[in-house]
Amino acid sequence: MENPTLIISFRNADIVNGETKVIYGLNMDIYKGDFVYIVGKVGTGKTSIIRTMIAENPLTKGKGSVCGYDLQNIKEKEIPYLRRKLGVVFQDFQLLMDRNVEENLRFVLKATGWKDETAISQRISMVLRAVGMELKAHKMPHQLSGGEQQRVAIARSLLNDPQVIIADEPTGNLDNETADGIMRLLTGINREKGTAIVMVTHNRQIFEKYPGRVMICKDETCTEQQADEVIDLELTI
Repeated sequence: MENPTLIISFRNADIVNGETKVIYGLNMDIYKGDFVYIVGKVGTGKTSIIRTMIAENPLTKGKGSVCGYDLQNIKEKEIPYLRRKLGVVFQDFQLLMDRNVEENLRFVLKATGWKDETAISQRISMVLRAVGMELKAHKMPHQLSGGEQQRVAIARSLLNDPQVIIADEPTGNLDNETADGIMRLLTGINREKGTAIVMVTHNRQIFEKYPGRVMICKDETCTEQQADEVIDLELTI
């Protein structure tokens, strides 16, 4: 069996939120095809890890690489190229409300260097079909349900065929049934395309129903769940 492709790696990395260190000595390896949850109480550094992965937060101590980019030494001009290799999905969708679904996706492709209009249209159709939204391309975001908006956000994350999708509480604003549909979609993408998924969540039902590797943030550390380790998520929001 060939060696799995390493996509994200941290070694003895300190994770910051602004000026404050929130996690010390992070060690984490994520490979092609992995589905990894980052869980923990509010304020334990989950989202700060995500922000470090996308080079929004600086990595000042330890080592970190994402999709071949060295996070300690990444240059400002390289950050957009790193982010093209990532798909990022947010809790609040972050769609542009003044343009329809197709134009939201077209905007991202143009911003990431696509120029051929035929290729752009084909790619938009492909990703919308993948998330079951091909008939809603003409709709404005406010005409869609929360679950439909999140499906569009996932379609947006797929546009540049990312090596990994990073999802920050993607089901946080959705009811249980809709959240279930989003999880089936993400696990399907993971299984069928081998796209790694890194997902921040505080929803125990989700990571118990859709198993994956679980990284637990607590006491200024983030470590992989050990067999029979109990995860305390009380007092989350």
